[in-house]
Amino acid sequence: MIQKPSLPQGTRDFGPEVVRKRQYILQTIRGVFERYGFQPLETPAMENLDTLMGKYGEEGDKLIFKILNNGLDNPVKEASLRDAFDKVLQGKNTKDLTERALRYDLTIPFARYVAMNHGQLAFPFKRYQMQPVWRADRPQKGRYREFYQCDADVVGSRSLLNEVDLCYIYHTVFLQLGLEGYELRINSRKLLTALAEICGGAGKMIDITIAIDKLDKIGLDKVKEELAGRGLDDAQIATIERYLNISGSNDEKLAAIKELFGNNETAKKGIEELEYVTNMVIPAPSQREGETVSAHGSRLTAHESPNLVLDFTLARGLNYYTGIIFEVKAPATVKIGSIGGGGRYDDLTGLFGVPDMPGVGISFGVDRIYDVLEELNLFPPTVTQATAALFFNLGEAESRAAYGLLQGLRSAGISGELYHEATKMDKQFKYAEKKGIPYIVIIGSRELEQQTAMVKELATGQQEPVPFGELAARFAGENVR
Repeated sequence: MIQKPSLPQGTRDFGPEVVRKRQYILQTIRGVFERYGFQPLETPAMENLDTLMGKYGEEGDKLIFKILNNGLDNPVKEASLRDAFDKVLQGKNTKDLTERALRYDLTIPFARYVAMNHGQLAFPFKRYQMQPVWRADRPQKGRYREFYQCDADVVGSRSLLNEVDLCYIYHTVFLQLGLEGYELRINSRKLLTALAEICGGAGKMIDITIAIDKLDKIGLDKVKEELAGRGLDDAQIATIERYLNISGSNDEKLAAIKELFGNNETAKKGIEELEYVTNMVIPAPSQREGETVSAHGSRLTAHESPNLVLDFTLARGLNYYTGIIFEVKAPATVKIGSIGGGGRYDDLTGLFGVPDMPGVGISFGVDRIYDVLEELNLFPPTVTQATAALFFNLGEAESRAAYGLLQGLRSAGISGELYHEATKMDKQFKYAEKKGIPYIVIIGSRELEQQTAMVKELATGQQEPVPFGELAARFAGENVR
């Protein structure tokens, strides 16, 4: 029986055009990471289950893809296997059935790597990582079960200059991609901790953050219902509602949050951190028209300043965040979730026996960024161009000469190809058009005699004879790879 081909739900194939667009995004991000001194790192697709479980909160743990132990066809008592399955169905884990899982994100594997190699690393250690991750989520637009993350993290430093750098990394990448209408939203987990302290104690922190993290999805009324269901009383919920309703400019929000929290020490620390970052990142008005002055005295245009917005509703439900947190929103015209996020985690490696290792990091959601660029038509027209020139195949002697010249272009870093067989010119023209090849090179018997090639630009129809010896110079700068 012939099997109908299919894909696992929440996964996708990527054809050549899509891959080139994705590479454009990845190369843009990688270039900015390198410019800021980050080093590349890769970790395995799978981790030990114990490495991942308990690190992402109650909701996150449910989305971890567990891997069945290999060798289940080995002699195993049926009763033991059934018992193991029963435990998994009850939400428990057993090494009789599974010991490994696909990585949920890149942060926990990075923390595991640092814990295993901290004796050999130079701190602060700045790494970037671009690899796929997997989540057993319900697929929908902008949400997949297999997707790429691009992370940049710094460990071994408590300096808030790292947060400032990360703000500018976001800004530089999105400007290069043409996403000038993005918003970089920040908050501090310390404010959420303070909110828990004045609403029943620090033990309420997880309950409050999980509920607040759903605000965009379910609305304020449903959040209040969930808080009530988690044991908060009317007065506590009213305080949280007042917190969530803070609005205005960044300065107005800071004034309101100071009034709400009063002398709470945890809140004071969070506010100080937010003020530092906003003062460093958002320049103050300059007396020169169209210019601003940053906190460090340099003159910038508004275009060079990250679009930073204080958002006290931002919670990011992952348990390991301890300080400033980030989330990037796409331009308002695109209806999609966040396209980036991250935050500070001052003791993440402590989970692996290496305490007091501060860190902070951000992530780019490549798949969602792709969807946004596609919807807004922001990919450069040439990004999917694979071949700069197609040499027509017009016979044995002509193709032999064409191939020699083609190799000369390739040696100069210019992509090109020779049509695979001598056939009608119309068929070769159609091939070039279908592949989006901008130039064709025709070498017939006349061109062989004159030692020239006829170069035609398909977009304009213009053509010109070019001596064989000048062909590489003619294509210099065209799709050099």
